[in-house]
Amino acid sequence: MAIVDVTQVRPASAGDYLALLKPRVMSLVVFTGLVGYMAAPGAGDWVLGFASMLSIAVAAGAAGALNMWYDSDIDAVMSRTRTRPIPSGRVEREEALMLGLTLSALSVVTMYLAGGLLAAGLLAFTIFFYAVIYTMWLKRLTPQNIVIGGLSGALPPAIAWAAKAGSLSLDPLLMVAIIFMWTPPHFWALSLVSHKDYADARVPMLPVTDGAKSTRIHVFVYSLLFVPLAVAPVFTGLGGVIYGAIAGIGGALFLFLAWRILRSRAGEGDAAQNKPARDLFGFSILYLFALFAALLAERGF
Repeated sequence: MAIVDVTQVRPASAGDYLALLKPRVMSLVVFTGLVGYMAAPGAGDWVLGFASMLSIAVAAGAAGALNMWYDSDIDAVMSRTRTRPIPSGRVEREEALMLGLTLSALSVVTMYLAGGLLAAGLLAFTIFFYAVIYTMWLKRLTPQNIVIGGLSGALPPAIAWAAKAGSLSLDPLLMVAIIFMWTPPHFWALSLVSHKDYADARVPMLPVTDGAKSTRIHVFVYSLLFVPLAVAPVFTGLGGVIYGAIAGIGGALFLFLAWRILRSRAGEGDAAQNKPARDLFGFSILYLFALFAALLAERGF
């Protein structure tokens, strides 16, 4: 574990505590949740809707804080995470734990009041799944950690749908499935670039346990499974013409980038060889955002 020179550590700022909440991850979670809420049937209530979205945001931040609390030993080793508030010494682990637990309770109670028992139960399950099942168990146990653990990040559209409609149907579950299947190629592309970090931290990511070639094959296979799911809302009526065009064209490009990874030597040492993996990782974020933005434009207004 990296040794922190306490003489060089500045006091914690508000920004450090905000960083514990993983705001970039939170923004994507809130956005997909908003799409789920707006696409759900019924007129809804703007006050209750805002409270529901706030609950999802706070829950995402709580899960992030709990993740940073538990993974502070790993974060101290990996180059891309060692400047986070805990390994850098600016925030104590106990503070992150208490912040995560407090925000978890507040988010679930608020969601119960604003969205009902089903939405609150799903939200509590999401926090538990990410903080306990993924962070404390799967992440250090199996190279399939991303596949299984991705469920926690996929549930916000269903949670928001339940908060508005009081029930679930095929469409919110389809949105969950899209995010769930998007997660493995997205994160495995990143892991090809950062495989040395994961190896140093002894995290059993796929490139560490099975090698770069196997990871590239997995990225391509999961991309083949993901893209048809991304197009499926057109056939259920959830997505319209705009969505279909984005899903089809973007999906074709997604598969092309995954094929480039398959044919490359990404993850095998030379940083220049990692460009196909970086390209897919970056595009995958844009593609998922575009898919849900199209749903928001067609179903939300």
